[in-house]
Amino acid sequence: MCRYIDSRRFTGYVTLYNMLKLKEPLMKTYGGLTFCVADKGYSWLQYFPKDAHFIVTTMFNEKREVVEWYIDICKSQGVTDQGVPWFDDLYLDIVVLGDGTVFLLDEDELDDALRRGVITEADYALATKTAHGLLRMIDAHAFPYFRLSIEHRRRLFPASALKV
Repeated sequence: MCRYIDSRRFTGYVTLYNMLKLKEPLMKTYGGLTFCVADKGYSWLQYFPKDAHFIVTTMFNEKREVVEWYIDICKSQGVTDQGVPWFDDLYLDIVVLGDGTVFLLDEDELDDALRRGVITEADYALATKTAHGLLRMIDAHAFPYFRLSIEHRRRLFPASALKV
């Protein structure tokens, strides 16, 4: 499901992916702890904020509890002619676990992409500036997507509207 929102709190696309059937759960490990981020009954709510250089994915378990927020740093984003949001990834990612633990991921991949000429120095600067700005917002408890994702998951995509 995909919706465009234009409000005081958020402008951009919000998508919801419901996982009805998977071959096997998707597990991720951060800081020595392993988490399931995708399985039957899980859902991912994604934000594509207008004119931003990041997207936010909130991963919910089958009980609609937040497993993690995954923030992709991107060069650009847009929407296909079919109305499907997309983004041009810039390697850096931020993960925030449900308990508030924060991880900055893939700095080595960003460095390697610059070294190999896959991205420009301007792309590199954009990625690092964006990531560090987001980390400051998270640290200051000023990142709105934590609360917003829980509210939008409940209000925009109620369980009754998602039955298949």
